[in-house]
Amino acid sequence: MNNDIEISVRSPNAYALAQEALRLMQEHGVWPTPLNYELWLYVAGDPECPLAQEIQRLIKAGEQITEDISESLAAKFISRLKLNDEVRDAGLKLTRELASITEIIADARQTQKHYSETLEGAQKSMSAVDADALRGLVKNLAEATVQVLNHHVELEGRLTESSREVNRLRKHLDQVRMEAMTDALTNLANRKSFDEALDNHCETLDASKPLTLAVIDIDHFKRFNDTWGHQTGDQVLRYVASVLARIGRQPRMAARYGGEEFGLLFPGETAGTVERILNEARQEIASRVLKRRSTNEDLGTVTISAGIAERDFGEDAFDLLDRADKALYQSKNNGRNRVTVASLTSMRGSSAA
Repeated sequence: MNNDIEISVRSPNAYALAQEALRLMQEHGVWPTPLNYELWLYVAGDPECPLAQEIQRLIKAGEQITEDISESLAAKFISRLKLNDEVRDAGLKLTRELASITEIIADARQTQKHYSETLEGAQKSMSAVDADALRGLVKNLAEATVQVLNHHVELEGRLTESSREVNRLRKHLDQVRMEAMTDALTNLANRKSFDEALDNHCETLDASKPLTLAVIDIDHFKRFNDTWGHQTGDQVLRYVASVLARIGRQPRMAARYGGEEFGLLFPGETAGTVERILNEARQEIASRVLKRRSTNEDLGTVTISAGIAERDFGEDAFDLLDRADKALYQSKNNGRNRVTVASLTSMRGSSAA
């Protein structure tokens, strides 16, 4: 939650903001779940923000704001807002630490300058001095030397502490980035991270090298949720994600794209290779009979359907994803539990095992 909303929900305006969020949810038939409440607080607090504009676009298009859509919106917009806040806070702290280091260095330069002036003055004075004056001069030099040494010890301690703080802030920022790009339930990359990686590959990957995108959906997932509840549904999601995570190790990428849908990127690999890999994963997933953790009841087998598209020359991310989605729908229409490879002119499906 960004700072403006965070301040509002802790101010006298909080009740009015909450009532407006609930009114908007009721007006558009959105269930008041914690996630939806957080989303619509942004809409109520700032009707012109990107999240509010996207929700308005979906409503105008006749879309019902379902749980899956809410999760996608949260992954795309709320994570980014939270990341921006964390980045800004960490950036301010880093700026303060760097300013402190600059101040320390300036202080050290001033001390060194003073010491140099003391030595220069001593050199001029030693040309004609008696014994007592010389002893006084040596004493002053010794005291100045001790002061410089003590200051250097203090300076080293302050620089060490500042260096530790900067390193700690960098690690925290890296952790924040990781959390903002990761799906909490499956520990796979989230939709925002996947979309950015797909765009980046389409913009930077050598056109002579293949790029293959796969979209995977758990068959009849709603049945698991309706029959066994969301906790068991989460168990199924984590199981499928664990298999896809092994496939999606770098330089590949596996992500939870939304609800029961997953996306995989295969830079440098052809559709034929990916088809073989996903058929092996499909067979592995379907070979295991899952049991409900709380009661040890059999849940039956889980199957997946997949659509694959290899990037055509010059094709952008939107069109590549659209072809993979269409291939996925063909897998579902042909009976599910299968992998379909898309081409620009035709599609071919691999038969279910």
